[in-house]
Amino acid sequence: MRTAKIKRNTKETQIVLSLQLEGGETAVDTGVGFLNHMLELLAVHAGIGLQVKCKGDVEVDFHHSTEDVGIALGLALKESLGDKRGIARFADKVVPMDECAALVALDISGRPFLNFDCGGELSRGKIGDFDAELVEEFLRAFSNNAGLNIYVKLLATGNKHHEAEAVFKALAQCLRTAIAVVSDKIPSSKGVL
Repeated sequence: MRTAKIKRNTKETQIVLSLQLEGGETAVDTGVGFLNHMLELLAVHAGIGLQVKCKGDVEVDFHHSTEDVGIALGLALKESLGDKRGIARFADKVVPMDECAALVALDISGRPFLNFDCGGELSRGKIGDFDAELVEEFLRAFSNNAGLNIYVKLLATGNKHHEAEAVFKALAQCLRTAIAVVSDKIPSSKGVL
């Protein structure tokens, strides 16, 4: 089983996160309701087990908790993949969510980069009491700490909740494909990732 457990403690957040790439229980409590929802659907659609407990300074706002959970999840993914032997590595998916649709392309390259092309739609406003711009912050923290190259594009916009959900579901589907073991080789012409 490819697994990892991350403990991350700062003055702003205390996080314990466990990840099981071959599936397992999901239990998420970040103190941020919308983030819980996105992480739960990420786990379901990626086919992974994910347990997250975050105690953060939500009385300030949700920024630190959201970003730091992204950091912890990225570190856990990187650790659980080890040398990345046998993984498919690449994936791209389009996921519709009612009137919205998102395209995500992913490379587990070891080289972090996030291209977040959502036309400003997920860069302003609120989703309930969650700042929409935190979707990008979460993805950047996740990408940087997992070593992922991620491209995100909204193909159709509408309700911000639906936009974010389409992005997270597309990311989940990409993860499911890219982390799948398909050979016994390192998927790189360099022989290392």
